Amino acid sequence: MRRQRKAKIVATLGPSSSSLTRIRSLFQTGADVFRLNFSHGEQSEQLARMQLIRQLEEEFGRPIGVLADMQGPKLRLGRFAAGKIALKRGQSFRLDRSEEPGDSKRVCLPHPEIFEALDKSQILLLDDGKVSLQVVGHGADWADCRLLSGAVLSDRKGVNLPGVMLPISPLTAKDRSDLSFALDMGVDWIALSFVQRPEDLAEARKLIQGRAQILSKIEKPSALEQLHEIVELSDAVMVARGDLGVEMPLQHLPRWQKKIVRKCRSLGKPVIVATQMLESMVSAPSPTRAEVSDVATAVYDGADAVMLSAESASGRYPAQAVSTMSKVIAATERDRFFEPIVHALKIEPESTGPDAIAAAAAQVAETTGAGAIVCYTSSGATAKRVARERPNVPILVLTEKLETARSLALLWGAHCVQTPDIASFPEMVEKAGRIALEQGFASKGSRLVVTAGLPFGTPGATNVLRIARIG
Repeated sequence: MRRQRKAKIVATLGPSSSSLTRIRSLFQTGADVFRLNFSHGEQSEQLARMQLIRQLEEEFGRPIGVLADMQGPKLRLGRFAAGKIALKRGQSFRLDRSEEPGDSKRVCLPHPEIFEALDKSQILLLDDGKVSLQVVGHGADWADCRLLSGAVLSDRKGVNLPGVMLPISPLTAKDRSDLSFALDMGVDWIALSFVQRPEDLAEARKLIQGRAQILSKIEKPSALEQLHEIVELSDAVMVARGDLGVEMPLQHLPRWQKKIVRKCRSLGKPVIVATQMLESMVSAPSPTRAEVSDVATAVYDGADAVMLSAESASGRYPAQAVSTMSKVIAATERDRFFEPIVHALKIEPESTGPDAIAAAAAQVAETTGAGAIVCYTSSGATAKRVARERPNVPILVLTEKLETARSLALLWGAHCVQTPDIASFPEMVEKAGRIALEQGFASKGSRLVVTAGLPFGTPGATNVLRIARIG
């Protein structure tokens, strides 16, 4: 099950991919990490999917990462008496706190924090931007608006306030329940939705207590103002282009995607590019040319992973979507211009011994034509430092901790193997060669570049680089 590519695929599970057969097909066609979206479905459904993933992990003998995505404070309208209404441009429309079903003149907005943050002339976007309102007057529990665009509005549609930082936690009461449940299931990553400020991560860290790693979803423009700090405090980041594309002018989204990916690469944090990557494959067996180019662009930028949402969760062709994405990644990475483009962004190593070792490992592997860089790691820090260099050879990660191997399934170029800890330097070299042979990374006589930390088992203490020849 060795992947012949370096960028990873995150596949969301849902109604179209909840059976053992379906999940197995996604894994076999290229999924490296499975996303459980707690915005949809019951906890019992997510548990059933989790159990099937772990069953497959045992079947294939390869660590599989699981990402639990929290819903976050999704702001939604109330309901309409008729289920939906027709609107006309220029008409007046009121948002208020009354729980009475809405009509063509008003509807409930059950979020007091929105009314507190409103200014006159504030723009509100409803239903992912399909309906646009401008505030003309407001009070503590009401806002009179004028319709700028849109025709139809139905129950429970989302609300976005471009440019406004709302005083809300990224973890709702539902999220806290889902978070506790996901941690008890043993997920590897917790994705926080609607992160706005560095302080949002402190609350999550306190609740998670090291039981999983934290992935921050960048989907609010306010997060971009403190991007460096948010990335530094996160274990990984997702460019969540859905809400982010609603809350900023669309023409600015591509450059921000590149900025986020570059920032994550410079700080050595895995980054996922997500949302509508192969959207047409929800209902069609093949993607558009533009979608293929979108995936390739993320790969050229050096993203660690690309993600499928509805394509694999509720679409008609989940396995085909994963297979298509895998083929696009592999073809892009085989392009002779791939490495020059990826390395056009020069990542200077930090002034530390471990970073110097990681940078040297990538250079030595290229110069010697090594079959792989072998990283012995306990926490995963060594592998992340090496992946930050985007070496031109695979990264074979050896760790005694299954949770580390699972979490690194998201990491660019990493092939993870759980193996008992080693006690001596000669044993380290021998084991590296044996596993490289078994996993198809090298043949007898090949060279390997081996990195580790002494004393063994000390997290973050990468201080050894060894060129080894397989006997």
